[in-house]
Amino acid sequence: MGKTVRFGISLDEQLLFNFDQLIEQKKYTNRSEAIRDLIRTSLVENKSESTEEAIGTVTLIFNHHVRDLSDKLTEQQHSHHDQIISSLHVHLDAHNCLEVLVVRGTAQEIKQIADELIGVKGVKHGKLVMTTTGHDLD
Repeated sequence: MGKTVRFGISLDEQLLFNFDQLIEQKKYTNRSEAIRDLIRTSLVENKSESTEEAIGTVTLIFNHHVRDLSDKLTEQQHSHHDQIISSLHVHLDAHNCLEVLVVRGTAQEIKQIADELIGVKGVKHGKLVMTTTGHDLD
């Protein structure tokens, strides 16, 4: 971790009041940690178009009774076995399943894989969440 540098920020009074409420709601210990977290989040989001290595989770909700859906999803996952590093399958009820896949690769690769999986006919809902490997957030 590098040397800590102090700097000042000028904010509108109402904006600061709203920020302090958010800090309290999210249980931050102080404004500095909240600002550091916001900066890190912004940096991660900014890299979502880069060719640097990233990590993502793809969450899928689907009815496993839909004809051939489970097979199609498994086939898609096998075609990306180098990037999909882990999966979790949960039976939510008699019909619906939750699948969470951990994907590693460039942001572009991860988005492509997520789009392919979410786009499979029969998937009720899907969501991609991307983040960094953490190497550059010290």
